[in-house]
Amino acid sequence: MDTNRYADLVNMYANNVYKIAVSYCNNRSDAEDIVQNVFIKLLKSKEKFKDDEHVKRWLIRVAINESKNMNTSFWRKRIVPLEDSEPIINTRDKSDEKAVLLGAVMKLKEKNRIVVQLYYYEGYSVKEIAEILRIKETTVQTRLMRARNALREIVKEDWLNE
Repeated sequence: MDTNRYADLVNMYANNVYKIAVSYCNNRSDAEDIVQNVFIKLLKSKEKFKDDEHVKRWLIRVAINESKNMNTSFWRKRIVPLEDSEPIINTRDKSDEKAVLLGAVMKLKEKNRIVVQLYYYEGYSVKEIAEILRIKETTVQTRLMRARNALREIVKEDWLNE
């Protein structure tokens, strides 16, 4: 892969990969590490990509795998979080509805959070998500339904606590 093509791919998809990593790890620093690892793997890859969509799907799949590896690593299990570390989304700022919704999404279980990310933020269909995650379409639909129900409860709870 030539350097110009690689730079174009990084510019096009780094943000997508970062969002996936953040949704899995819920940690900016780990997500940044994952983005670097994913694009290093792209650079070293011998994969013959058909088109940009094929590249994007490959990057998402690698980002998911890297995130899972990060979450199950020995290091991750043994670290103690810093008390002064900042949360990814401050849900106290009720003026920005998108930030509140993203904060609610980040409270979802990991498996539901990733399907919401791919469906609503990345624009993939249920069928495409099933292919990317290597699960059944009905499983994707179930996770989306559960995520929507959980989001309703989270947002309602935040609104009542206001």
